[in-house]
Amino acid sequence: MSLPPDQAWFPAKRYGWGWGLPIRRGGWIVLVAYLLLLTGVAAFFGRERNPSLFLALVAMLSAGLLLVCWWKGEKPRWRWGRD
Repeated sequence: MSLPPDQAWFPAKRYGWGWGLPIRRGGWIVLVAYLLLLTGVAAFFGRERNPSLFLALVAMLSAGLLLVCWWKGEKPRWRWGRD
């Protein structure tokens, strides 16, 4: 479910598929929380200590970010920079 452009937290990219940097406060909060959690995972569950747990946590965090982008972002589609 995507939001109209005037309510979206994440705009669609101008070139390619996906979303760009946040344009609303909620989007910035989500992005900063993702980066902080990713830093915490790297610090406490580094690749050297437990690689499978590290990869699983990174995958879960990234999937969560993608879900929020899909839910609170513009509809993603392939763009060539003309629209």
